[in-house]
Amino acid sequence: MLIPTPHGHSSTGRHWRRLRHAAAVCAVAVAAVLGAAASSTASVVPTGDTSKPVPAAAQSAGVHYVRSHGHVFRVETHGRHGVVPMRGHVGTRHPGARPAASGTLLYNGGPVQHQATVYLVFWGNQWDSDSNGVQQYQQNLFSGLGTSQDSWSTVTSQYTDSSGQGPSFNGSVLGGSWVDDSSAAPSSAAQADIAAEADAGAQHFGVSGPDVQIVVMSPSGTSPDGFPNSGFCAWHDYNGNVAYTNMPYVLDAGSGCGASSVSSQLDGFSIVGGHEYAETLTDPQPSSGWVASDGQENGDLCAWQNLSSVSLPSGSFAMQPTWSNNAGGCAISG
Repeated sequence: MLIPTPHGHSSTGRHWRRLRHAAAVCAVAVAAVLGAAASSTASVVPTGDTSKPVPAAAQSAGVHYVRSHGHVFRVETHGRHGVVPMRGHVGTRHPGARPAASGTLLYNGGPVQHQATVYLVFWGNQWDSDSNGVQQYQQNLFSGLGTSQDSWSTVTSQYTDSSGQGPSFNGSVLGGSWVDDSSAAPSSAAQADIAAEADAGAQHFGVSGPDVQIVVMSPSGTSPDGFPNSGFCAWHDYNGNVAYTNMPYVLDAGSGCGASSVSSQLDGFSIVGGHEYAETLTDPQPSSGWVASDGQENGDLCAWQNLSSVSLPSGSFAMQPTWSNNAGGCAISG
């Protein structure tokens, strides 16, 4: 607003001063309204910061804003998919290890991964000391998956998307491994925190897109999304940018998550990790890919059944079979 400078009589001066005061009050009020509107849509909202809550519309849409690594990550949460139930929970809280009513996986019109690349993110400086050799074990597992000797992954190749292509393999699926030791991993990460760490990993590797898998490996002694008290060993989801797996330190759950079920105490990492990897191949953006009529995925239908060793160029690993529509049951090899 343009306020002309008053001249002449003192009463006129008082009149112009009143106008200037009114204009200033109006400007402050407008600024306050604009500021409130801006803050209601701001993305700079640290997780757990109740002084700046995420907008209600964003919360209802499963959108979260998480401050991490000096950035604010916008992530989506769609639920916990392909949940690997702890062995004592099979058929109860998590209905794993039973055939779907239809006996088949059904296609829901979404993408599958055509040539997947897996990136391992070891979350937290707790991983700077890894006396059990979990890092090397997981790197060896994914170094071997996708190679010409890997007939286990090829069970998933039958599941094509609308392009007519299914998962194919022409070399190791491991794209990289990162120990994110910039700080300690949280003791009890929420799902949005895990999704944000997956995005931090994608940013670190400079990757995104439908063929990317990020495996967020939490360290011993932590409880990502309530593990192990929540009764699961792992799950996967899509955060709006990449598919990712919440992979707790399953050795902390002992035999409940597969320790020493085939050949070593680390068996659970390959059984559970393989389960989520295979499901992400066929349903990377749950549940738009291949899913049974009751919501289960290819790993769920065969969870904890017929565990055996699978030989890869990088070693021998305990694995479960996955569901094959072609075979009409669980298959360890394609």
